[in-house]
Amino acid sequence: MPANFADEARFLLAVKLFEQGRISSGKAGRLCGMGRVEFLLAASRSGVPVVDLQGDDLVTEFA
Repeated sequence: MPANFADEARFLLAVKLFEQGRISSGKAGRLCGMGRVEFLLAASRSGVPVVDLQGDDLVTEFA
């Protein structure tokens, strides 16, 4: 999680835009100064679902 207010604000903006599907996880990470995987882990720890699998995609992924 970010250490100061400006970093936290950028992270929260990136999370919201990612959650809405407006930007990719890579772009969200760059927006808040993180790598893609680091961003996904931080977003997940913040309670944001980072995988959106439904129906056939979910069955295929876990088959």
